[in-house]
Amino acid sequence: MSVLQRVSVHHRRKIAKALLAALCLMALPVLADPAGIPALTLVTNEDGSQQYTVTLQVLGLMTALTLLPAFLMMMTCFTRIMVVFAILRQAMGLQGTPSNQIIMGLTLFLTIFIMTPVFEEANRLGVQPYLNEEIPTLEAVERASQPFRQFMLAQTREDDLALFVRLSGREFDSPETVSFWVLMPAFVTSELKTAFQMGFMLFVPFLIIDMVVASVLMAMGMMMLSPMIISLPFKIMLFVLVDGWLLVIGTLAASFGM
Repeated sequence: MSVLQRVSVHHRRKIAKALLAALCLMALPVLADPAGIPALTLVTNEDGSQQYTVTLQVLGLMTALTLLPAFLMMMTCFTRIMVVFAILRQAMGLQGTPSNQIIMGLTLFLTIFIMTPVFEEANRLGVQPYLNEEIPTLEAVERASQPFRQFMLAQTREDDLALFVRLSGREFDSPETVSFWVLMPAFVTSELKTAFQMGFMLFVPFLIIDMVVASVLMAMGMMMLSPMIISLPFKIMLFVLVDGWLLVIGTLAASFGM
């Protein structure tokens, strides 16, 4: 064994001993308490309801944060805006401009702007009373979900909702009583359909420009020249002249009733 190998082995042993000592020090408080750390503790209130310990509530909150991106896309206007922007970029023939980061950031801030009334209502009904210890956790979640339910019901088509109600095999008295887990896929399906309808309307004028440019080039005998090279400046010019970003963003915001 060479000198360098002996030194590295020596250092690895020292590091392992240090880590073992640190773990022993961290375990001392637990070992000192015969009961250890309680995994689950229920507190019974005076009215008979039960509430979990704060430690378990924090654990549940941290777990829920991992699902936050999925909830952001499935319960807000994020999906519709993102799909429309992606189709718009494809229709203009701009493969990498704006970049994915710019589109994602613009979509996120537009989502926050459009969903601000819903967020404020959820904060007023559920978050603030829970922080003030006026209501238990489950009731806070139920109250905070009501503004999102109303928003999703307003944007969901009846046909899509009826489809998922039929697939679930359950019966509901009214759309307001539909389970949240049935409403969510119906809402996403409606959002995708609306986004593709808006994307089609955006695609048509750019498609006409491509067809006109291709016909002119073919009539001039310039078949070897790609029509995209000629039509791209015209599409960008048209989009700028009609103030396309203002129209697209304004139409997206108006489609949610703003």
